Amino acid sequence: MSSFDQFNLKKQLRNAISEIGFVSPTPIQEKAFSVVLSGKDVLGIAQTGTGKTLAYSLPILEEIRYSDQKNPRVLILVPTRELVIQVVNQINQLTEFMSIRTLGIYGGVNIKTQRVNLMEGTDIIVATPGRVYDLILEQSITPKGIKKVVIDEVDVMLDLGFRPQLMNILELLPERRQNIMFSATMTDHVDELIDDYFVAPAKISIAVSGTPLDNIHQECYSVENFFTKVNLLKYLLQNTEDFSKVLVFVAHKRMADRVYEEIFGDFVDQIGIIHSNKSQNFRIQSIEDFDTGHKRVLIATDIMARGLDLDKISHVINFDTPNFPENYMHRIGRTGRAEEFGKTILFSTEKEMAWKAAIEELMDYNIPQLEFPSEVEVSKELLMEEKPEEEQLKDHNRNEKLRESGPAVHEKKAKNKKVNLGGSYKRNKKKKYKKPQTRGDKTYHKRQKRG
Repeated sequence: MSSFDQFNLKKQLRNAISEIGFVSPTPIQEKAFSVVLSGKDVLGIAQTGTGKTLAYSLPILEEIRYSDQKNPRVLILVPTRELVIQVVNQINQLTEFMSIRTLGIYGGVNIKTQRVNLMEGTDIIVATPGRVYDLILEQSITPKGIKKVVIDEVDVMLDLGFRPQLMNILELLPERRQNIMFSATMTDHVDELIDDYFVAPAKISIAVSGTPLDNIHQECYSVENFFTKVNLLKYLLQNTEDFSKVLVFVAHKRMADRVYEEIFGDFVDQIGIIHSNKSQNFRIQSIEDFDTGHKRVLIATDIMARGLDLDKISHVINFDTPNFPENYMHRIGRTGRAEEFGKTILFSTEKEMAWKAAIEELMDYNIPQLEFPSEVEVSKELLMEEKPEEEQLKDHNRNEKLRESGPAVHEKKAKNKKVNLGGSYKRNKKKKYKKPQTRGDKTYHKRQKRG
C-alpha cells in the first residue's frame, strides 16, 4: 500500500497530512505529484471524488516558499463559490504549519472587503473567474507575479459560460507560467483551450469519462410521474438507518423548490435545500448543516454536483434523470468518495428513458432496475408539463370563442389620412405676412441679403 512518504514532503506538510488523517494517496494524487512539481503544463483527467484538489495543491505547496510580497503567486480558478470555500479550507489545513496566505474570492459578496484583503497581501488566490477578472481589471490584483494557474473542473466552467472570462484572464497573466488543468470529462471546448494556452502539456488520465467507480452501487426505478416520484422519495427516506445522509439531485431551481415543498411536511427538521437563487449565507449554512449531520437530506441542483466534497454520504438519489449523461457521473461522484462505498438511485419516467439509455451507453453498463414498491402509491395527478400537449395549450382562464382573423394590414380610416399642417393660427399668419416672423429667422434672412 502506497503512502505519502514516497513524496518526500517537507516536515510542515507531513505534519499537516498526519493531523488531517490522510493515510495513502489516491491514484490521481500519486500520478500527478511529480509531474506538477516538474513545472510542466499538466492536464489531469479523473472522475469526481478521486482527490483532484490534493493532487494539484500538494506539489504546489511543496514547492512554494515563504515570501512577504503582497502580490499572489498562485491562482486557482474554480466554477462555484462553494468550491472556492472548500478549496481554501483544504489548503488552510495543509498550510497549518506553514506561513502561506490563501484568500478566497467570489461574487455575491462585498468587493470592497476583498480589495482590503488583497492589499494586505496573499500567496494563493482561489477564485471564481468573474470576480477575479473584475479585480484584475481594476488593478486590485497584480497578475505579473502569478507563476502557476490552476483551472479546476474546467469542463463545468465552460458549460456555465465562463469561457470568455477564462480566456481574458489567461491573456492577462505572464507568458512564462505553469498551466495546470483538471477535469472529469474531455470535450471539444476543453481541447480548444489547451491548444490555445498550453505548451506540450503532460496528460494524466485515471479513469475514462463515463467509467463508473467500482465503489458506487447503482440502482434505478421506473416511475410514472412527478408525484409518484415524490411518494417514492418519501418512502425511501423513512428508512433513516440506511438512508442516513442523502443528497437528492433535481433538474433545476424551480424543481428543487417544488420537491422541497412536497416533502418538507414529512421531514421538517431533517431536510435542507441549496441552489443558485439562495443567498450565499443560506447556501453555506445548508452545506454546513448537511455536512455536520444536523440535516439528513439535502436537495440540490446540477450546478451543485461539482464542488460538494462531503463525507459519508450514504445515498445519492437522482430525482430527475439528467439529460446530459456526464452530469449523472458528476452527481453520483458525490458518494463513494476517497474510496469509500456509496449507493445511488435513479428515478426515470417514460419521457426520461432516452436520457437513461444515454447514461448507460456512456458507462457501458446497464443500471440494475428494482421492482417498484407495492406500498408506494402511484399518483394520477400530473404537473402541467407532464400533461398531453393539447391540454397544456388549452387556456382554462378564458372562454373559448371563435375569433375571425382579418387581414394583417388594414386600410387607413379617412380621419387618419389627414396631414398635419401646423394648425390654423400658423397657416393664417404665414398667409398674412408671407415671411418668417421670429427674430431668429429675421436675423438669418438679413445675413443672407448681406452675403
